[in-house]
Amino acid sequence: MSGPRGLLVLRAGALTTVQDRGRPGYAHLGVPRSGALDAGAHALANRLVGNPVDAATLETTLDGVALRALAPVTVAVTGAPCAVRASGRPVAWGEPVWLPGGAELEVGRAESGLRSYVAVRGGFGVPAVLGSRATDLLSGLGPPVLAAGALLPVGPPGRDPARGADGAGAGAGPAGSAGAGAAGSELVLPLRLGPRADWFTAESIAGLWRSGYRVSALSNRIGLRTEAGPPLRRARGGELPSEGMVLGAVQVPPDGLPVVFLADHPVTGGYPVIGVIPEGPPLDAAAQARPGTGVRFVRAGRN
Repeated sequence: MSGPRGLLVLRAGALTTVQDRGRPGYAHLGVPRSGALDAGAHALANRLVGNPVDAATLETTLDGVALRALAPVTVAVTGAPCAVRASGRPVAWGEPVWLPGGAELEVGRAESGLRSYVAVRGGFGVPAVLGSRATDLLSGLGPPVLAAGALLPVGPPGRDPARGADGAGAGAGPAGSAGAGAAGSELVLPLRLGPRADWFTAESIAGLWRSGYRVSALSNRIGLRTEAGPPLRRARGGELPSEGMVLGAVQVPPDGLPVVFLADHPVTGGYPVIGVIPEGPPLDAAAQARPGTGVRFVRAGRN
């Protein structure tokens, strides 16, 4: 079977979106950054199939996705470890996989972590908005959340796929396996204090380094919410005028429980930001942390 290059969605999963590196640089227009939450796993998936790092992939949530190839394509799955099947037969996770036309790719439930990434050689050729193909759940920009029956076009292939690509995404595995989602594991987040650390008591900040929290089930692509830890107490009252927010900002709402802003975060906010988590593997790991995972904040650099 052969036809136009594309993948038909047979099963969309709990939440599957098209993601790339997002649309940074538009915060002054009120446009969030968006993009893949686990940037390392997204980049590795593209590298495995020979795509540039900014090619669009699919980001699945917990229970994967099922697709049918309309023409022969090469795909790779990274991020949260999961079973991968092609027309019912087990195939490699974290390696390039060739699908003949008509073959069905089944990306199974995450064994640990939350989000898997599906790359196709040539990238998903959905229309770009402000230079990005990313789905932004907060603003509604980009392609819609995947639904069964949707047809995903595939762009022209680039260089040859890689085998055994070096480097890894978040976590411990060679394909960006999600260590922070494993049972009994802990998410450790380096925190650089500021700009509003002075809004909190010295006792609260000292206690922050000693205390543990848990990932809340209310977490999403906008932010990782915490629970079960000691509330951070303010040193001053009053309201803070809305100010700019960045990826990794840790905002503290009135309940005192930290919220870590992820890719779909708002561009402004009115609650004080006690600190910022630097971009890189820790934020990738936060993207893979399941509800109930322990969270601990540690000092990053000089505060």
